[in-house]
Amino acid sequence: MKRPAVSLRWKIALTVMAVSCAVAAVLGALVHDAVARQTVGQVRKETRANLDTALDLFEYGTSREGLNSLLDPRELPADLRRSARSGQRGTMVGTYRGRPVMWAAAPADGHVMAVWSPFGNTRRSLDNLDTAILGSAVLAAAVVALAGLFLAHRISRRLATTAAVARRITAGDLDARVGNGADQGPGSGSTGQDEVAAVAAALDSVAGSLQSRLEAEQRFTADVAHELRTPLTGILASAELLPEGRPKEMINDRLRALRRLIEDLLEISRLDSGTERADLAAYDLGTLVEGSVRATGFDTVVRIAADAVVETDRRRLDRIVANLVINAHRHGRPPVLVTVDAPPDGPPAIEVRDHGPGYPADLLHHGPQRFRTDAPGRGKGHGLGLTIAVGQSAVLGIDLRFTNAPDGGARAVLRLPPDASRTAS
Repeated sequence: MKRPAVSLRWKIALTVMAVSCAVAAVLGALVHDAVARQTVGQVRKETRANLDTALDLFEYGTSREGLNSLLDPRELPADLRRSARSGQRGTMVGTYRGRPVMWAAAPADGHVMAVWSPFGNTRRSLDNLDTAILGSAVLAAAVVALAGLFLAHRISRRLATTAAVARRITAGDLDARVGNGADQGPGSGSTGQDEVAAVAAALDSVAGSLQSRLEAEQRFTADVAHELRTPLTGILASAELLPEGRPKEMINDRLRALRRLIEDLLEISRLDSGTERADLAAYDLGTLVEGSVRATGFDTVVRIAADAVVETDRRRLDRIVANLVINAHRHGRPPVLVTVDAPPDGPPAIEVRDHGPGYPADLLHHGPQRFRTDAPGRGKGHGLGLTIAVGQSAVLGIDLRFTNAPDGGARAVLRLPPDASRTAS
């Protein structure tokens, strides 16, 4: 089972909290050990001094009243008793009459002389110290965790902004920039940039460079197409003056192909400029698709599963459907099937599929690329038909997906915007 992903902000916050808890635990243990050694050592020192006094008084037979001294007490800890009987002095924490005490014992003329000092206050002081250390550690960990969460939130927000801009650039919005939109915090100017600001600046730099190159490419494509259009028109007119025959047919055929290529380049340049706007009107989707398919001149099966009246740009949708059908016939194998469906619980859809080798993996992964048809089994071409279909779909807000059918063949699915359907027929 895949574990749920943890966001960066929580990873940073949890790491900071864990480190602060570890530091607090180590410091608390060190403080407790130092205070305990000092406090218990003081009680042990006083108890030993009383033991020395009691032994002196016992030796001279003088009263030991007020020293809390006992001979062979039953409550003396067994380990301390054995140590005293073996001739050694020692101290140990134990109990006397149910109260915690510090015992000190030593041998005394065949007996065990023991002296005790109250230890209850010392133990309570140590317990209070432990409680204070624990409370301080919890409070410090909570404060540090909140500070870490705040810092992590700022870092995560800036990274999320940068990622969102990167996705917009990937989707084609080359004007998107991180700029000052991300909270870069202090020191994020041209000097002293932190790592997140440096990444944002690098992304803006890459986007700017990419935009400049693409705009230069678009201008070049448009300029070349415009420059070729005028002489091509003259060549076409001159070709009509040639005598009838096979050479004239071959020349006219190649010139028409060149003209289509130039028109495609001009259309792509207009789509790349982002100035194209749809001229919407109401149409019967099934009738519109049938007309588009019929105009291609190819033998194509059209199936209307459910029809609808849609708000769309007839010229642009006709261009999309025609390009997909022509591509299916040129690079796939028959039968080519176009299906129109308008489910009541979803947007109207158009599917174009063939029964050939299918779309190449690179197209499925990266989408159509102009001047590139790298699938040997799908024939030759300049790769502009699908590129134009994608561009016109973006103008109409159509979701165009390229897939391969499970039983073989290329499949292109167009889903019109949800608000495009007005009424179902």
